[in-house]
Amino acid sequence: MSDIRRLLIANRGEIAARIARTARAMGIATIAVYSDPDRDALHVRSCDEAIAIGGAAPRDSYLRVELLLEAAALSGADAVHPGYGFLAEDANFARAVVDAGLTWVGPPADVIAAMGDKLAAKRLVADAGVPIPPSAELDGDPLAAGRTVGYPLLVKAAAGGGGKGMRLVATEDELAAAIDAARREAAAAFGDDRVFFEHFVTQPRHVEVQILGDSHGSLVHLGERECSIQRRHQKVLEESPSSAVDADLRERLTGAALAAGRAIGYVNAGTVEFVLGADGEFAFLEVNTRLQVEHAVTELVTGLDLVRLQLLVARGEPLPFGQEDVRFDGHAIEVRLYAEDPARGHLPSPGRVHCFEPGGADIRWDAGLGRTDEITPHYDPMIAKAIAHRPTRGEAAVALAAALDATVFHGPATNRALLAAVLRDAAFLAGETTTDFLERHFSDEVVATLGPDDGAVDAAAVVATVHASSERLASRALLPDVPAGWRSNPGDAQRTSWRFEDEVIDVDRPPPPRDVHAFSPVSRAERAHIVVRGRTVAVEVFAATEDAVDVALDGRRRTYRVSRAGAEAHIATPGAAVTLTEVDRFPAPEGEQAQGATRAPMPGSVVTVDVEVGASVSRGDLLAIVEAMKMEHRITAPYDGVVADVRVVAGEQVDTDDVLVVIEPSS
Repeated sequence: MSDIRRLLIANRGEIAARIARTARAMGIATIAVYSDPDRDALHVRSCDEAIAIGGAAPRDSYLRVELLLEAAALSGADAVHPGYGFLAEDANFARAVVDAGLTWVGPPADVIAAMGDKLAAKRLVADAGVPIPPSAELDGDPLAAGRTVGYPLLVKAAAGGGGKGMRLVATEDELAAAIDAARREAAAAFGDDRVFFEHFVTQPRHVEVQILGDSHGSLVHLGERECSIQRRHQKVLEESPSSAVDADLRERLTGAALAAGRAIGYVNAGTVEFVLGADGEFAFLEVNTRLQVEHAVTELVTGLDLVRLQLLVARGEPLPFGQEDVRFDGHAIEVRLYAEDPARGHLPSPGRVHCFEPGGADIRWDAGLGRTDEITPHYDPMIAKAIAHRPTRGEAAVALAAALDATVFHGPATNRALLAAVLRDAAFLAGETTTDFLERHFSDEVVATLGPDDGAVDAAAVVATVHASSERLASRALLPDVPAGWRSNPGDAQRTSWRFEDEVIDVDRPPPPRDVHAFSPVSRAERAHIVVRGRTVAVEVFAATEDAVDVALDGRRRTYRVSRAGAEAHIATPGAAVTLTEVDRFPAPEGEQAQGATRAPMPGSVVTVDVEVGASVSRGDLLAIVEAMKMEHRITAPYDGVVADVRVVAGEQVDTDDVLVVIEPSS
């Protein structure tokens, strides 16, 4: 038995902060590691010490085993917890940790290696009687392997999970491009570009079983989770228990999971994943030899702390309970709040967060950033997880949706409105949650309607105008009693203009008063009528501070949270965050614009440039691939034409709206 006194957390984000909280409660000192962009990150602030490992991209920082081992030696750590993602399922890292005389918080390296080879894992569990789907290694002719497995099929990373390095292929013509993309993505995420094929079950459910074993021969399951609601094979919503699993199916699923665990000699926390068909039949997918993002729902329905149990097992202690002691209470639902823009094809949305205040009573938030932090383009776009635990599934969904509505998030675009809409969707509440749920119920056209409505935008424009007046008033040190916008001579109504998406919204205020001792009606507690987009709104301001405005609009009073960053104003309206940009009345001349330019949709790195100057292209042809937040994004030709200019090269870093390729349209 080995004691753990100083724990190095070889990860970042919410999981590193989560591990730090539990370890500290156990009297264990924690050491964070951080890359250059993460120097002020929440997980760094959550630990007792922090060691810089440099770099920015994962391959230059969190994926470098030698840097992590150096950090462990420098800090005097006696154990390493890998979290999830990055090197959590890297057998070589686990061996290196043990070889350095440190305790590895996870399953043995040999188990990780056995399950890391997904095809070998399938053969191993099949021998234990666990059903498996058709699959094939990619060691020869990919077309022949594809025909053997059958279409549709998935190209999957052999060394990882989490939706990275995975592509759905419907026909043989799509296979080559899918293999190349999956390999690149797998290499970037896991440092290993091996892939294999697996038959894809139409309209399946993704159901998994949490297992936990110790080094004394005890192995238990902690029930099932359903993780079917996914986008690009990345989980968006998870829950426990599954609405599709009855007592008989649960017994079969958990029995298969335990059989798989025993077959491989599993120790510590892990997850056995299955695909579940509409007929109630299931097949083994893989074993995740680590803690998972969705472990929180299991913790809430069982009342167990999985990180604490991981640490106890790593110290060599037996599990403090048996299978008969595990109790399940109520229903838990988790959603993942991502920095991405659903209205723009779910593109990642990095940038500065000006205010993040999670909402909801008795809602568990596992966050990867603080109230004001930076979301960088180098890592996964998940901001936080919100988890509701209630007696019933319906109550949990209602509570979680309300918590999302009450959350204040000012900064990059998020999927918050989409998550709340899913939780309130009739099909979701009815339990119709197959893996194509989002495609069937939340098409691009539906998602486009989830943004703030005209009423919310109008309210935000009025509030932003009130806030701007208050800010300007506060800045007048020489004449502190003179209202913002006051003039000694009467004049016309004052206009402030705001840009929302592609629209300019004009807000007209009454003319300023003649009397120097009178106050502007929108910066003091007086009534006024303001015209926004031609509609008159009765406004009564009660208070305006740096980050909030207490105001009644047409008799409905509420406090709006406001963040100002340069020309941008972020306003939290009920259920939606509205970002407005103040229109400069005296704008500088615009710089030369490239006609026919295709631009970077987000900051990232150019992976490939697929055209040359003079090449003819058709609408939809691939021009370049940009990688951001561990995902690849294809930049395609907007119309038929000829490549007039190529302004980037592979490996170059680009910012949002940087010109990549210029297309001269066909006549």
